[in-house]
Amino acid sequence: MGITGQWIRTTWTKESRGGEAATRRNAAPVGFALPQGQAAFAHVVRMHEDDGFEPYAGRQDLGKVDVQLREADGRLKVFPRVQPLFALPPRQRRPPAVRLASGQWVRWQLNYRFSSAAGIRGWTYWLDTFNIAYGPVGAEVFLSEPTVFIDERGPLR
Repeated sequence: MGITGQWIRTTWTKESRGGEAATRRNAAPVGFALPQGQAAFAHVVRMHEDDGFEPYAGRQDLGKVDVQLREADGRLKVFPRVQPLFALPPRQRRPPAVRLASGQWVRWQLNYRFSSAAGIRGWTYWLDTFNIAYGPVGAEVFLSEPTVFIDERGPLR
C-alpha cells in the first residue's frame, strides 16, 4: 500500500522570537499540496528566517526522512526519530508510535534549539512537521485536518 510523506522544516534565530518576524513565522503553513509524481519520494519543504519564511520545495527518498515507517498487519507504524540527541528541549517520555489504517494520516511536530559548538553564535531553532499518509490520497490531503495530531513541541526559551 502507498505511503505519502511530507517533511517541513522551519528554521529561525532569536530575531524571529517576537514582533512581526514571529508573526510571519507562526503563520507559516504546516501542510502543502503535493506535487505531481510524488510516489516513493517525500515532499520536502524548507522555510528560513533569512528568506522571510518563503517555502522552498524539493523531494527526498522517503527512506532518508527522519521517520521510522513500518507496514504490518494492514497498518503503517509511524514514529519520528529525534536527532540529534543533544538538541533541546529534552524529551524524556515520548508518545508511542502511531498506527495508521488505509486512508488515514498523521501530523507530528517536534521542535529543537541548538547552540553553536563554540558558543559564538546565538541559538538556532527548528520546527519539524512530518505529514505521513497511508494508502491512496489526493494531492491536497495535507491541507485538511489530520486523522491524528501529535504535538511534541516543548519550551524553547
